[in-house]
Amino acid sequence: MQIAVAQLNAHLQRGLKSLYVLHGDEPLLQLEAADLIRHAARHQGFTERTSHTVAGAHFDWSEVLAAGGSLSLFADKQIVEIRIPSGKPGKDGGQALQHIAERSKGDDSTLTLVLLPRLDKATKSSAWFMALESAGVALQIDTIERGALPQWIAQRLAQQGQRVEAGEAGQHTLQFFADRVEGNLLAAHQEIQKLALLYPADAGGAVLTMAQVENAVLNVARYDVFKLSEAVLSGQALRVQRMLDGLQAEGEAEVLVHFALSEDIRALKRVKDAMTQGRPMPVVLREQRIWGVKEKLFERVLPRLTPQALAELLQAAHKVDGIVKGLKQPDWPVQNWQALHRLASQLCHACAR
Repeated sequence: MQIAVAQLNAHLQRGLKSLYVLHGDEPLLQLEAADLIRHAARHQGFTERTSHTVAGAHFDWSEVLAAGGSLSLFADKQIVEIRIPSGKPGKDGGQALQHIAERSKGDDSTLTLVLLPRLDKATKSSAWFMALESAGVALQIDTIERGALPQWIAQRLAQQGQRVEAGEAGQHTLQFFADRVEGNLLAAHQEIQKLALLYPADAGGAVLTMAQVENAVLNVARYDVFKLSEAVLSGQALRVQRMLDGLQAEGEAEVLVHFALSEDIRALKRVKDAMTQGRPMPVVLREQRIWGVKEKLFERVLPRLTPQALAELLQAAHKVDGIVKGLKQPDWPVQNWQALHRLASQLCHACAR
């Protein structure tokens, strides 16, 4: 069965299952969920723990299978952890995981914990994953999106007895904090813990000011090209500029950044052209394989974009393509990143208008 991460604590208080599957691309939240399960297991007598990391196509699964079927002389309950960093166990691994899932149904002496990265739709539909999900408890651990990050920070501060100032000043502090740690939740957790050490709640540091947060929190944000696309389509101009500066500082390839921006422009134009011919937007979006967050953004911005505006954006993307490849364009910056900033700004402005 599937449960949300927020439901895990209440679930564990009702009793342990013999199999848990954690999958997602946020290391901090996966680590915390695994720690909760281990803590509950230790309180129920699971004193022995073995860990196995699946590496390479020729991994020997016999050791994993044997671990789940044997106990040492010093323990009557054990935790067996199986880490699959690639998310692809292979044919032999798939069969082994199905066997483990079946065996877990009647085994109260072994708790199996399977740790996986973010999985695509095909992997979630595989026989081995469906067997694990059916036999045990599966938790999909999603990243904290930028819009939810200030609230997440506030909740974490509250857990250590701290909070920001009330009203607009506090919201501004949380937004500043989120800007500093976006895309790097593990570092965000460390920065929050740092505030507990610098301004202990029992020493008058329960209410954090903007100045305290500004002085203490390092800029540890990490940006993703595909998140840049969402920010541009959302019309978040200041955030887009920060992300481009961050991507440049991290050494991201200009070609990849240009591809993300130009692909959005081309997709917007294809959908708009089809709509101009009388075709329904939802049908065209499905045909263009646009779904999820981007689908909602397209639905919001397409009515605002005229065919002429999209044609101008497409022409601008062509010019920046030449700049990135070493060509000069009249009235455009010579530097690659300056040109990318200008293209992103134009698209962002058009989407926000």
